[in-house]
Amino acid sequence: MELLIIIAAFVFYFVPSIAGWKTKGANGIIVLNLFLGWTIIGWVAALIWAVQSPKI
Repeated sequence: MELLIIIAAFVFYFVPSIAGWKTKGANGIIVLNLFLGWTIIGWVAALIWAVQSPKI
């Protein structure tokens, strides 16, 4: 059960990176999420960037 929670938290943490995977700013989104995603502001900024970026 604990492993499932850890996996779910890991996936949730990288939602902005997953959402922005096929966008023009994918590298920046991933870096922002990786280094500042632990803050609420960084995570929300990465998510907004991922959603608003044009798809490739």
